[in-house]
Amino acid sequence: MFLSRIRRGGPYRLLAGLVFVTASFVCSATALAGAAPAPRNPPDQPMLDALVQPSEPVEVAGGPVYCVVDIPFAGPVFGPTDAPATTVELTVRFKHQSGSPVITVHGFWDGDGAGGTTGGVFRVRFCPTLAGKWFLAEVRSNQSALNGQKAGGYVTAIPSGKKGFWMPDREAPGSRWYARSDGSHAYIVGNTHYSFLSEHRGTGLASGDFSWDIANNAKYFNKLRFSVVPDRYPHPTSKPFLDSTGRPTDDGDYSSRPNPAWFHHRVDSAVRTAFDHDLIADLILNGPDTSEARSVLRAAQSGGDPTPFLHYIAARYGSYPNVWLCLSNEWNGGSPSYEAADIARFGQILRKFLPYPTPVSVHPGHEWDKALNSSPPWNDHVIVQGKIKTLAEAADFAAANRDAGGAMPVVNDELAYQGDGDGFSREDVLEGFVGTFLGGGYGTTGFKPAAKRGPYFWGKFNPAEHTAADNLLWLRTKIDSNFTFWKMTPVDPRASVFPNANPKFRALEWPDHEYVIGTDEAQEDIQVRLPPGVWHVWQYDMIAKDEVRMGAEAVGFCTFDAPPSRAVLTFFKKVVPAGTAAPSAR
Repeated sequence: MFLSRIRRGGPYRLLAGLVFVTASFVCSATALAGAAPAPRNPPDQPMLDALVQPSEPVEVAGGPVYCVVDIPFAGPVFGPTDAPATTVELTVRFKHQSGSPVITVHGFWDGDGAGGTTGGVFRVRFCPTLAGKWFLAEVRSNQSALNGQKAGGYVTAIPSGKKGFWMPDREAPGSRWYARSDGSHAYIVGNTHYSFLSEHRGTGLASGDFSWDIANNAKYFNKLRFSVVPDRYPHPTSKPFLDSTGRPTDDGDYSSRPNPAWFHHRVDSAVRTAFDHDLIADLILNGPDTSEARSVLRAAQSGGDPTPFLHYIAARYGSYPNVWLCLSNEWNGGSPSYEAADIARFGQILRKFLPYPTPVSVHPGHEWDKALNSSPPWNDHVIVQGKIKTLAEAADFAAANRDAGGAMPVVNDELAYQGDGDGFSREDVLEGFVGTFLGGGYGTTGFKPAAKRGPYFWGKFNPAEHTAADNLLWLRTKIDSNFTFWKMTPVDPRASVFPNANPKFRALEWPDHEYVIGTDEAQEDIQVRLPPGVWHVWQYDMIAKDEVRMGAEAVGFCTFDAPPSRAVLTFFKKVVPAGTAAPSAR
């Protein structure tokens, strides 16, 4: 039997005295209190031996698997004129009760622990990856007050429904798609609010509440990229760094002196809120725009060495499963700009401090520069900037840059900003996103009414103006619900099962299982030569948000029509293997 033509048919849990939130919240278990702050130790004190095995291990903290357990340590008191990020070393080696895995996590100074800039609170943030007891097998520091503190104690991890970290799926064809720690896959569609952490949009003008913005974004997107510094729209008093006199400053050359007030109240809060909503917090460390924001990696006040800041970021945020790290926005443009060799070196420094498989990359002015590649790679994905309105160009751009980056996932982080700033309509955005998906990549949008102005900088996401957002949610939902996309590879439709397709069309295939062709204009009688078996066929118009089940069961050779729409996916999925009796048509 052959189908000659397919037509559109018309609560909280208490455990050992610790309070844990459920899996929908960031783990906020309170760690047991440490000793009173100790006097300062000389900053050049050598690292001490800290392997301690008390006879009676003590539970020091607890929380669900794939949540962050925040463990405070009582250390030397520092103030705003000090620079403990450059002098104090603290690492904890966590060992699961079974003997494996073993995870080494770095600690950081957190002022008074509540956003104050004077205090002796140090923190280690640990994310248990298995249920059970995790022993603090070793606590090492070059400060005697910290060295050995809480060693031999343990963290109790309870099961959770959290999905865990994002990692390139090594079993996916070409490792081009991400998987979560639990083996699940979700297609990634992101948004941009570069400077929304300052909650300002100019002198004396408040822009909104970034926590509200994150929750609102999470209704439509699963990734949000933003800078850890305020860039073009600074807050009048709240600043990310402290200068040598202890004065808060936006100057990134002081990046070796992070201000605990800024990071506690703003970056921590944003990351935790995003975690609550399972939203990727894609943190831009350098830039995007002003010379002060772009000087974070230059780090002139620490001799041009950004290591203290990279260590601080890894320690403070590297245990969050929802955190991604972008070294710089447009690393090879603006002032100051950087050399590829420097970016690769910074990436290698950052990677060695990260305890988990945190996604790391850097954002270029356009295409990926092969000079960034290294062996082993410091990055796990390729970021590109290609503002693209057409299906074929978007697909080919993603595929080509994956190859340039050494066969890893590709994210076009400035794929399509809707609005007058770049001249992108809703339809332009949607065609670019469909093309990027067909090229085996991911994309990020934003709303840009004018250059350097509007929600893509200062936040206040509004789906009534950023009208592509609802369609992008629909696209993401259809992909996640219907496509086994992580097994699919980009292919020329004519070299797949669509021999007479328009050369402008693009496709993905999981041979003998699933095929999807993307179309951006009408074509009648597109031929399909399906492998043996029975196939179901759906057509999705991303602009109209129209889903149609086409015909009944498709077998062998068939044809279909592409409608006159700019963003359509026609999807073929095998439902009955060859040699099995086909079900009755419904």
